[in-house]
This record gives sequence, C-alpha cells and structure tokens, in this order.
Amino acid sequence: MKKSRPQPVRAKPARLPHRKPAKVDELAELRGRLAEATETLRAIRGGEVDTVVVASKQGPQVFTLEGAEHAYRVLIESMNEGALTLTSDAVILYANQCFAQMVRRPLAQVIGISFRHFLFADDRARLKPLLKQSAASGAKLSVLLKISDDSQMPVQLSLRPMAREKSESTIFGLVVTDMTEARRSEEQLRALAHRVVQVQEAERSSVALDLHDHITQPLIAVLFSSQALANKLSQHDGPAKREAVKLRTLLGRTADEVERIARNLRPSILDQLGLFAMLRVTCNEFATRTGLAVKLEGAPLVVRLPADAELALYRIAQEALKNIEKHAHAKHVTVSLRPAGAYVQLVINDDGIGFDEKHHAARRSDQGILGLAGMRERAAYVGATLTVKSGRRAGTEIEVRIPHPTGTTTAAQSAA
Repeated sequence: MKKSRPQPVRAKPARLPHRKPAKVDELAELRGRLAEATETLRAIRGGEVDTVVVASKQGPQVFTLEGAEHAYRVLIESMNEGALTLTSDAVILYANQCFAQMVRRPLAQVIGISFRHFLFADDRARLKPLLKQSAASGAKLSVLLKISDDSQMPVQLSLRPMAREKSESTIFGLVVTDMTEARRSEEQLRALAHRVVQVQEAERSSVALDLHDHITQPLIAVLFSSQALANKLSQHDGPAKREAVKLRTLLGRTADEVERIARNLRPSILDQLGLFAMLRVTCNEFATRTGLAVKLEGAPLVVRLPADAELALYRIAQEALKNIEKHAHAKHVTVSLRPAGAYVQLVINDDGIGFDEKHHAARRSDQGILGLAGMRERAAYVGATLTVKSGRRAGTEIEVRIPHPTGTTTAAQSAA
C-alpha cells in the first residue's frame, strides 16, 4: 500500500479591507450636500418649508419663513416686472421668473452671477456709481438689457437699499421694467409731432407766399399811388397834403410789417444765404423793435447744415428771443453761432430775471408760448441737444449742439 505523499499547502494571502480613495469619498459627500441644498432651495421656493436651521460657528440658527413672507414671494413671482436682490457688488442673490424670461435664460443660470453680465459696457460703468448713490435713497437708470440671443431690451432700473439687521453689507432691491412698448409709443408720438411740425412749416410757407403775392404787392402799389398824390398836392393844399403824407407813411409801415411777418413765416434769407445771415437780420429786427442791446457773435459756416437743421435752429433762436422780449426784462442779449469740433453750437444768452424751469413749465400753456419742451423737441428732430442754464435773477442761457454731417466744422475767417 502506497503511502500518499502529503501535498504542500499554499497559504492564501490575507485579504485587506477595500478602501475608496479619499477624493472619491469627498466627491460623493459634496454631491450629496449639493443635492440636499438643491432640494432645500426647491422646497423653500415652493413654500413647502416653514423653518430652516443653519449651522454656524455660533451654533444652529433658526430662520422662520412665515406665511406672510410666502405670500410676498408669490406676489413677487407673479409680477410682470423683473425683481432681484443684489449685493453691493451687483451679484444676484435672488431673481424672479419674469427677469429670467427677460434675459431668456433658465433661472438657475441667473442667480449667483453678477448683474453686470446682463449690461453693455457703457451701462456697466454707470451701474457702480448708481449702487453707491442708491445706498442712501434709491435711484433710477435707463439702460439696455443684454439678452442671451445677442439682442437687447430697453429697461428702467429702480434700485432701493433693503434693510438688513446685523449685517455690514448693503443688499439692494432691484426692479427691472421693460420699456420696449413705452419706447415704441414715444417714437410714434415723436414721429407724429415731427409730422405736425412739417405740415406747420409747409402751411407757413404757403401763407408767406400768399402775403407776398396778394398783400405786400398791392400795398406797395397803393403806397406809390399815395406818394404820387402827395407830390401832386401843392403847399397851398396844406391839410390835404399833410394827410396824404401821413397816408403814405402809414402804408409804408404796413407794407414793412406784412413783409416782416411773411419773412418770419418762411425766411427766404435762410434758404438763400444761410443761418448766420438770417440770425443777423433777426437780431437787428429784435434790437430795433425792443430797444435792447443785441450782440451777434461767430461767423458764417463754410459748410452749411442741412436745410431742416438750419430751420430748426432758427426757430429755436426765434422763440428764445420772443421769450426774452416777453418775460426776461433783460438789458443785454447775446446770440452766437460757432463751430465746436464735430458740432455746431448755437447759444442765446440774456441778463434778465431768469426763471425756475418747473414754474415756467406750469405757466407756459397760459401764455401761449412754445416753451422749453417744444424747443427740445425741435432740437431732437434734427439730432441736436438743448440745454438750459437759468436761475432767479441770474439770467438765462440756451445752448443747442448739433452734429455736423461732415464730422468737422469750419468758419469763415471774417467775423460778422
């Protein structure tokens, strides 16, 4: 009987407990915390949570979400305007669905980023000082909102600081109002007003032509006849000759006045010789009629402005002089037309009593004058800007700046 040889026994290696890498554990923990935070935010937004406990160095802190606050959140979410809360650095802490729809982004991509991301470069520069200004009392700003599809939306920003207890940083409440329809209505109204002005100027031209053809010329004919009658009368016809001379003088004044009215309705000098020549005639007439000292400064432009621009500036100067005559009680008036780089600058200045613009606006309808609003509209029609500097007993300065179509302006060397 053969003895079996004992087989060697191989020792199995000891099995060590399997451990995941530390980074994998950390990543799983972070994912869990993110999921928990996401669910908490969803529950808070949905009004499912009444109380939130937040751990801090000082121990657990309890934040209660009362029913009134929930109703307030529901109201904010149902607004037709964008509603946000911002940090002092313009980071969005909260935004409602309306704002997300405005910028055409999911709400999750809006919260947590800077509000500057939705502004163009020029408006970004204006936002920072606005945040400082509104930290005290609030502020408003009109900007263009940058949309995700590279389009833009005109909006008005209304900023107000929000009271926060035990917090050093300022939180701002921001309401974003879509101004697209308002801008469209404003443009339509402006176009309608522009059309009214065009029709008005056409009617003035027609009336001026009728005055010249059907009133001025017959008056001149009668004037010559009265002159001939006065010449035929001898010195022996003393009373009759004196009456004939008076009649001739009266007819001459009437013809001059009708001609002046026709010229103001549609100044042919403006069409033929340009704005500076028309301003010279207007200033001379104004000085003769009022007795005020009027000084015209500047020189004719070598390259003339478009006809509608010259007419707009002339109408503004005409209205400004009319207001000076009626209300300013001035002693000296200065009118200047000068090139200013790529602009042409018209300035009408007086040393009268001045005015408060708000008070002036309230009374202008009773006095039947064009008013500053109408002057600004005329300037806006031709792409110009109008600014007013005035104060009680401080005189008034009206400045109009209009871009020159060539980009540069030059003036004649000889001053008028």
